[in-house]
Amino acid sequence: MNFQQLRSIRETARCGYNLTEVANVLFTSQPGVSRQIRELEEELGVDIFERNGKRLTGLTDPGRGILQIIDRLLLEAENLQRASQEYAGQEIGTLAVATTHTQARYMLPKVVQVFRKEFPKVRIALQQSTPEHIAEWVLSGKADIGIATEGLSQFEDLVSFPCYRWHHSVVVPDGHPLLEKKLITLADLAQYSLITYDLGFTGRGHIDDAFKKADITTDIVLTAMDSDVIQQYVSLDLGVGIVASMAVKQNGSNGLKVIDASHLFAENVTRLAVRRGAYLRQYAYDFIQQFAPELSRADIDEAMKAHA
Repeated sequence: MNFQQLRSIRETARCGYNLTEVANVLFTSQPGVSRQIRELEEELGVDIFERNGKRLTGLTDPGRGILQIIDRLLLEAENLQRASQEYAGQEIGTLAVATTHTQARYMLPKVVQVFRKEFPKVRIALQQSTPEHIAEWVLSGKADIGIATEGLSQFEDLVSFPCYRWHHSVVVPDGHPLLEKKLITLADLAQYSLITYDLGFTGRGHIDDAFKKADITTDIVLTAMDSDVIQQYVSLDLGVGIVASMAVKQNGSNGLKVIDASHLFAENVTRLAVRRGAYLRQYAYDFIQQFAPELSRADIDEAMKAHA
């Protein structure tokens, strides 16, 4: 039994049993992957994968239990490597942070700036994607830390921490009729075409829930992942924008006006997640505490133990 065999099993399950994709991930050949799987099955004396001819189609019952053990073994191997790196060079390495555009654009710059001053030899790899992909990257070890408003608390193998709370704001061009109202309502918004986030992004669920509970039909004419893109199309007078409050604090030169909408939509909570059981290097703790100052190392360790 060797680590290459274990990685072949894990990646086969992750890649949907597509051995060509597995070979690309492991920088080897498809026949090589097949051989590693076959040799481990022969050594263990059980079939790990179900087959249709030569094609793998799923996990057998023993295979599901074996995969859980393999995941733990490989995680501990990764932890061992991180621990050795910690003692060999505490301030050298790479910190991979997976996050959404809104977090990377508006909330992380100051955190990264301070972190770089404290750890100038640590490279930061910012990976931007959907909340679902962010969770997958942290679970797979491709990212050390994940930051998003939606989705991270839904995964059992992730330990997530609430970091800060925020609301949505409405943005409109200067002179828009909504600016004349002292306190806008959902019905007021529904009179106009709306531009906001894609489903699953930046609190979009709370926006939809508010209109649904009020039994109000909306005309959402355009959606995007990027707060800047939403505001760009609002500036072209294509609709009324609903964006994260932190995305409009720095504006003022784009001709848009901001209307408070904290009374219309539920509060959002941005969370930071790490993989349960993962070994965190000292600079990872420091990054987390820069992003969420109220979290202590003891808080983080306690949460990790509580979910073990």
